[in-house]
Amino acid sequence: MSRHVATVSWTRDGARFTDKRYNRGHLWRFDGGVEVPGSSSPHSVPLPYSRADAVDPEEAFVASISSCHMLWFLSIAAQRGLTVDEYVDEAEGFLERDADGRMAVTRVNLRPRISWSGERVPTSGDITSIHDEAHHACFIANSVKTAIAIETRE
Repeated sequence: MSRHVATVSWTRDGARFTDKRYNRGHLWRFDGGVEVPGSSSPHSVPLPYSRADAVDPEEAFVASISSCHMLWFLSIAAQRGLTVDEYVDEAEGFLERDADGRMAVTRVNLRPRISWSGERVPTSGDITSIHDEAHHACFIANSVKTAIAIETRE
């Protein structure tokens, strides 16, 4: 078992609050010292009550799935003796109503583009196999009910 800590902080800054006209901007602090501005999405809460220049929870959710998958993919490729030079994923999540009518990120599409080098360049079958193994190993993917699709881009 390992423990992971994030501190999320927000202050009212004098806004009335009960009229729902307060700023949703807040700060995420992580144990390594990194601070990330957070906010509700401008798609959910209009500006100026949200911040377009901050990360919203839905984006962070998509990024965490993508990041976890990538880290496992890189580890498995290295274990198989394959050299990855670059991995870029333009992941996309979809916030929509689930089967119970609640809003949820129901789907996440990972779209990694990978550059390889070295003596052994993987086949399409190798790449699919690594993605499948990475998906099943990813702690985040194992923790959610969101459908995650991997659309390889070579």
